[in-house]
Amino acid sequence: VVADYVPLTRKGGSLWGCCPFHSERTPSFHVVPERQMYKCFGCGKGGGVINFIMEIENLSYPDAIRFLAKRAGMEVPEDREENGAYRRRRERLLELNREAARFFHASLRGPEGRAGVEYLFGKRKLSKATVTRFGLGMAPEGWDNLITAMAAKGYEKSDLLDAGLVVRSKEGRVYDRFRNRVMFPIIDLRGNVIGFGGRVLSSDKGPKYLNSSDTLAYKKSRNLFAMNFAKNAADKRLILCEGYMDTVSMHQAGFDNAVATLGTALTPEQARLIAHYTDEVILAYDSDEAGQKATRRATALFDEIGVKVRVLKIEGAKDPDEFIKAKGAEAFQNLLAESENHVEYRLDAVKAKYDLATDEGKVGYLKDAAAVLVEYQRSVAALHDARPTVTSVIKAGDR
Repeated sequence: VVADYVPLTRKGGSLWGCCPFHSERTPSFHVVPERQMYKCFGCGKGGGVINFIMEIENLSYPDAIRFLAKRAGMEVPEDREENGAYRRRRERLLELNREAARFFHASLRGPEGRAGVEYLFGKRKLSKATVTRFGLGMAPEGWDNLITAMAAKGYEKSDLLDAGLVVRSKEGRVYDRFRNRVMFPIIDLRGNVIGFGGRVLSSDKGPKYLNSSDTLAYKKSRNLFAMNFAKNAADKRLILCEGYMDTVSMHQAGFDNAVATLGTALTPEQARLIAHYTDEVILAYDSDEAGQKATRRATALFDEIGVKVRVLKIEGAKDPDEFIKAKGAEAFQNLLAESENHVEYRLDAVKAKYDLATDEGKVGYLKDAAAVLVEYQRSVAALHDARPTVTSVIKAGDR
């Protein structure tokens, strides 16, 4: 099982490889076939095959057992009725999500999808192949289009409520959650449709993006948009974006290693998921203040788990989608090549705040730069062996 994920080399009665749970160059991941155990002497993770699948596939204990059983061609006996009921309910919600995705995709091709066609093909310049690959669709205007379509498939309003596809008003009325929105299905690593993101087409009708709430089938803090594609990309780095459209646009331009968070700031669970597949991530957040704040949060999370971080500086455009449309894929590739180590990025941001032609500006810069170096001392030490110089920078700032 482990060898499906980690290249292993035999040494005596054991197997060794580079740990899939943290970044390393010297193998410290140890597998002992006789004991059916693994242990990483770098990060400390260890256990049996179920623990391994829980970690690397981001699964719960019961789901890890089912995953292994399916791999072995076996069926799992449900020893407790509530476990069986939970599994059956979750599978029904996944089937419902798949049908809903088909409904939205079909609606895009009908007269009710005209606004979505204009947005995706006209404004966003997406190809038919891209729209099909991502299963993009259209939630028509109206209060019960999805309810009616799913009722014809045998689903009740209670099912749609559990899936987060409808909302109940204070008066008790149930209506479609997504209306007059371009729809982005969220697909997990095993190909299941687990949720949706919807982009509004009328600025006066709710938030710009509306995302599925957490359900039995979907936990937004543990998933990433387009990770089902990016995990198999030739470029083993991952490009982390803020939104669906940035990600889709990058995939269309040939950058199929792009992923996005799901309407929320990067979570520790998402950072660990990324660490399962790469030891280097490029942050491609928007260039505004919110994007810079998100960059600082993300770099801190990745620094804790040993993932190398580079930051994309997008000049002349507000986001990757706009940059690619204006300057093309080759220019974006050059931009990726010029991405900065996150420490350099932070120091550049600090420098931009001060006038270094003045003594006050120099002192302010040195103090703030010292704070950056202290915050990222592990990264700085690894890259520049700069940890011993922090004290001298502070002293220089004081002078």
